[in-house]
Amino acid sequence: MKLLSRKIIFLVLLGLFTAPLAFGQTEALKVVVNNLAYYRQKGELKYLTNAKKSVDSLIKTRKDSSNLDKNIYKAIVYSSIAYIDSTNKLGNPPDFFDKTVNLIDRLSKNKKIYRYQTELDFSKRCLANVYIRNGFDDVRHLNFNNAVTNFEKAQQYAPKFGQVNTYIAYANARAGHLQKAVKYYETLLTADSVKAEYVLAATNIYKTMGDTSEALDVLKKGRHLLSADKGLLLEEANIYNNQNNYKDLEPLLKDLIDAYSTDANVFYIAANCYDHLEKYDRAESLYLRAIELNSTSYEPVFNLGLLYMKQSAKTKNKEEADKNLSRAGLWLQKAYEMSPKNVKLLKLLQLVYTKTGNDDQLNKINYNLQQFTN
Repeated sequence: MKLLSRKIIFLVLLGLFTAPLAFGQTEALKVVVNNLAYYRQKGELKYLTNAKKSVDSLIKTRKDSSNLDKNIYKAIVYSSIAYIDSTNKLGNPPDFFDKTVNLIDRLSKNKKIYRYQTELDFSKRCLANVYIRNGFDDVRHLNFNNAVTNFEKAQQYAPKFGQVNTYIAYANARAGHLQKAVKYYETLLTADSVKAEYVLAATNIYKTMGDTSEALDVLKKGRHLLSADKGLLLEEANIYNNQNNYKDLEPLLKDLIDAYSTDANVFYIAANCYDHLEKYDRAESLYLRAIELNSTSYEPVFNLGLLYMKQSAKTKNKEEADKNLSRAGLWLQKAYEMSPKNVKLLKLLQLVYTKTGNDDQLNKINYNLQQFTN
């Protein structure tokens, strides 16, 4: 969020004082403009002080207070100070910012303000940056409801700065306002503004809310806009895997394996999917690859042993059935070495060694099984 906040601040600085320089009309106003320009060149706060003194000296009577030219300059100076002097080194009163906001709100309602739309927009961007800064400060202090309020005010003054939706969404999520948060994240899911982090944030919120269907819709939209992002692909695959929805998972597997060619867990997910779809040859090769990538992982070793047991039970060819049963014993024994207190695994080994007539191993398994079942 820090990098994003700097972005809007930079844009304001880039345009700082170029707008007022374009419409200097009187010598008195030129003093204000020159001091703003000096600040831009040298970065010394004394020039902002001089600019404020100059513009204040121009507004003394009731007539001055209604003068649009003078007040738009005042808005530019005051909003610039509010934005730049974040630590109040100039010693302005506590209500300085509120008075600046009131001034700009009043000017916004003036029927002739269209003459100074560029200048007014500049002042509003300064206000927006102050609210964003305050919002970030609230986030740092875990005051998320206050952060939402500040970010929403920033949006009011800089409605074209779409990035503020991110801040509002984040603060709402942290404040527990999940429906509001996801609404703002979804406004960012367009070709112009989408980022994988927004898609994943919206997805996670929907998952937290228990709405997996909406989470998948967001992911599909995100993947359409960011087709090369492998993180979104993995997230969608994980949802299908957790749902045991192997039919919808299968079409993702080729791209998933290509994207994560050294990830043992991805190969396990793919193997498990093909296993449940009874595509055992494909499952077997992927279990073996998962084990090759991570030989200490229990699940692919156990599942491979179980796969050979299923193949043994399905085939009518005795030689092939015995071969698969022998393979099952080998891998289930490896799994047992990883998890020696697993009763389910011990019972499977008991069955395998009974069928293969391996009395020595059967006696060991029976003994161990007694230890955990008595």
